[in-house]
Amino acid sequence: MRVLFASMATVGHTYPLIPLALALRDAGHEVHFAVGDEMHPELTRLGLRPFRPGLVFGDIYAEDIAPELERVLPDLVISGWSVPEVFSEARRRAFPVLWHGFGRMFDEGIGLARPEGGRHLDICPPSLQSKDFTAERILLRPVPHATPGEVPPRTHEKLIYVTFGTVFGNEDLLATAVAGLQRLDAQVVVATPGRWLPQAEVIKQADVVVHHGGSGTMLAALASGVPQVVLPQGADQFGNAEALVAAGAGVRPDAVSAEAIAESARLLLVDGACGEAAGQLAEEIRHMPSPEEVADGLANVV
Repeated sequence: MRVLFASMATVGHTYPLIPLALALRDAGHEVHFAVGDEMHPELTRLGLRPFRPGLVFGDIYAEDIAPELERVLPDLVISGWSVPEVFSEARRRAFPVLWHGFGRMFDEGIGLARPEGGRHLDICPPSLQSKDFTAERILLRPVPHATPGEVPPRTHEKLIYVTFGTVFGNEDLLATAVAGLQRLDAQVVVATPGRWLPQAEVIKQADVVVHHGGSGTMLAALASGVPQVVLPQGADQFGNAEALVAAGAGVRPDAVSAEAIAESARLLLVDGACGEAAGQLAEEIRHMPSPEEVADGLANVV
């Protein structure tokens, strides 16, 4: 089977699609990936045949993907939520097509059009998914993907991981968070635009994750059962933070200050309630179908 994936050219939108693409590749299928150049080095390393449709940098429009559909002639198109024109054009040309989510279904007004119709590969645990997302779904376990790298050596009994993502992070916010967290008796590991880390591996060692509420970081922490301090900055992050707090697996400080961030993290280190809720969500994630299991069934979709 020849499968064409398509995504916006950012880590937050491309990386969630990689586990299924790898499972399909490993099962012997031919996988191609339509995305802007920024994502090509990692996809090439993984053998996923990336190409840039048209003059694309971020979004992919119908006129970009149309000739590529006729060139690749995929048996199945898997369109990320962030590139709705790929889904529409594939359907218009009668190619089998599925949506692929990146987390919770987002609210209107965040800068992305909500996907309509079709079937969705849904990587959000059902208990955390938006209640107004009622489309037909194929559950798919979220498997964090990160480029290889070195994990900092452990120096304290407790470890706090801090990241504000690839788009919304800024020096002032990082400085504020670190200024508060360094007062705690814990190792503080910080990811910055100039110092990216193998996030999935760092999170496995963390006791608390402090972040912006991005879907990828939230799901990676939940998959490892790690409680979270969430400081949403934009896009879908406010909805994610609200759902995480409602589930009891995270807290949102009352203020964006060094003191408030430190106190939130301290409470998570000493109070096991959030950790227990995070552990329950990790168990829910473990029972979702793996990428390999979903890949085995996609031929039936075609």
